[in-house]
Order: sequence, then C-alpha cells, then structure tokens
Amino acid sequence: MTHSDYPMILSERPAICNLVPPGQCQFNPTFQSVPLLDRTPCGTGGTSYLLRFGLPDVTKPMDLTTCACLLASAELMDNEKKELVDVIRPYTPISANDQVGCFDLLIKDYGENGYLSKYMCEDLPIGGMVNFKHIDFNIKIPAPFTHKKIGMIAGGTGITPMIQALHAILGEAPENQKSATDEVTLLYGSRNKDDILGGEMLEKWNDLHNGKFKNVNVLSNEPADSDYTGERGFIDREKIVKYLPPASLGDDVVILVCGPPIMYELLCGPRNEAEVTGILGELGYSSKQVFKF
Repeated sequence: MTHSDYPMILSERPAICNLVPPGQCQFNPTFQSVPLLDRTPCGTGGTSYLLRFGLPDVTKPMDLTTCACLLASAELMDNEKKELVDVIRPYTPISANDQVGCFDLLIKDYGENGYLSKYMCEDLPIGGMVNFKHIDFNIKIPAPFTHKKIGMIAGGTGITPMIQALHAILGEAPENQKSATDEVTLLYGSRNKDDILGGEMLEKWNDLHNGKFKNVNVLSNEPADSDYTGERGFIDREKIVKYLPPASLGDDVVILVCGPPIMYELLCGPRNEAEVTGILGELGYSSKQVFKF
C-alpha cells in the first residue's frame, strides 16, 4: 500500500496487522533525515495533527517491530540560551508496516510547552526535514501477544503505542502473526472531548470489533452540562477494577501503561523501574503483568 492509498482521515483508517521481527526497521541507531509529506488536523480541539513522513527508502515499508518507537531530532532555537540546540523526543508511529514509502505520527501540539511538537505541527514546512532513528532498546513488548486478556491505560499522547498494539490485535493476520488476545480494554484519560487524541479512529474500531475491543474514555475536565455520558474524573482504582482484567488471571493477562509521569507515579510506579507499585501494585499485578511504555 503506497502512501497515497492510506487515508489521512483517522475515521477511515482500518486496523492492520503486518508484523516484522526486530532488526529490520529502515531506521537504525544513526539519525537519518526524511521529509514531511503531509500534515492534517484531526479531532475537534484544533491542536492534534496527523503527520506523514517519508522513509529513507521510498520503495519499502518502514518495517518497525510492534511495539516500538522512534526518536525524532531537530535543531531548534533555545529562546533562553539564544542558541540552536538539538531537541530529541520519542514518538510511536500509528501506521502499519504495509504502508510503503512513508509512516505516520499522531501528535498533539502543546504550543510553547511542547518544543518539538510545536515545531512539527506549526512551523515545519511540507518538504522540511526531520531526523529519526530507532534502537532496539525502544522495543517494549513484541507482538504477537500471548496474553488472552489485555488492559491498556493511556493518558494524552500515551495513546500512540496503544494504537500500534491494537493494529496487531484487531487487524486480520496470518496464523503466525495472530495474537492470542480475545479481549482488550482501553482506559484512556483526557481533559475533555476536544482533547481526545485519535478518538474518531478508536470509536470506529470499538464499533467494528465489538466484543473484542472496548474503548473507555475518562474525562477529567469535561463541562458538567455537556452531552458526554462516559466516565469522568481520573483513572483510579474503581475504574481499573471495573474495566480491566484482574491480576488473578496470571500469565493470561497483561496491562500496558503509557502517559504522563503522574500517571506512572499513581498507578504503577516510575516507568524506569521494573517494580510495580501504586494502584496496580496494590491490586496484585506483578512486574511480569505490567509493561510501562
């Protein structure tokens, strides 16, 4: 599938399972420059964008392992130091490996609070170059998944690795690429409806894969008089118990977590520590059952 065949409208994008083993990604541990091919606003808040970048070899797919991320780098002006500095941030593509010659990032523009995201969403011209690289350390848990029940907890831009995993779980696949997962539930925390990243695609997948995938939004600052009827507040013990598979299922369950630092602190402990603490630890989940992205 060439880049012109893959829709830039999120609600039109299907889940596609096309897995490759580690070590085949076009990006390697050395930064390579690729151009921005297209940029489309998405969602209702006016701050989310789907960005399409080229690849070093435009005749091939990216061949990124699921679940894995890239590191992006750009030389930007530091307004305090009054000098150019290299800014590096991790991003997880939401496109599948059948997409030839390009890959897609779903990015929220945090304005002045998001140095590289603001640059790519507002200032980078079509055709402008950004550096990307991939290292094996960025692979958290490879698909296909062996777990029958998967729980996902995401906050803000932490949704992108979950989308990558959902491709592997929900997309049609040959036998050797099929995950054993028969049920996956996503708890996705956002401030309000306009802040939900990729919401239209997730709702479509929820409807298409009803019974296998359940998408649960949790909004912390949605106006009380809005027409929203879903969960409110924050992702807490009550909601985890209500929606996610219990730790008692042992090897049949895994919980994937990705979000801001406060989410790790409250729910599972710092992302760079294997030990599971916080609410998930209190509920009995072990380090073998929780993966921190």
